[in-house]
Amino acid sequence: MNNCGLLATLKARPGKEAEVEAFLKSAQPLALEETKTTTWFAFKIGSSTFGIVDTFADEDGRNAHVTGEIAKALFARAEELFVTAPQIQQIDLLAEKV
Repeated sequence: MNNCGLLATLKARPGKEAEVEAFLKSAQPLALEETKTTTWFAFKIGSSTFGIVDTFADEDGRNAHVTGEIAKALFARAEELFVTAPQIQQIDLLAEKV
């Protein structure tokens, strides 16, 4: 069972919505390479709010993701793409259906 995860919410700068969407889609191959990331989803809410949710079996997996290539790319482009810094929250999973 996955025990922990991350929830990131991202508010696109006006006019950058398509770039944010393309950026998130381009991160999928990186997520597939992360052996300790068990699930990874990029999503869109409305016209300018985006997010990422991912899950891990344990803290080691979560820590590996936080220091991985997706996180590096996200923060490298944060000022350019987002109104504010990405809001990232650690979550503890209570139940799952995979």
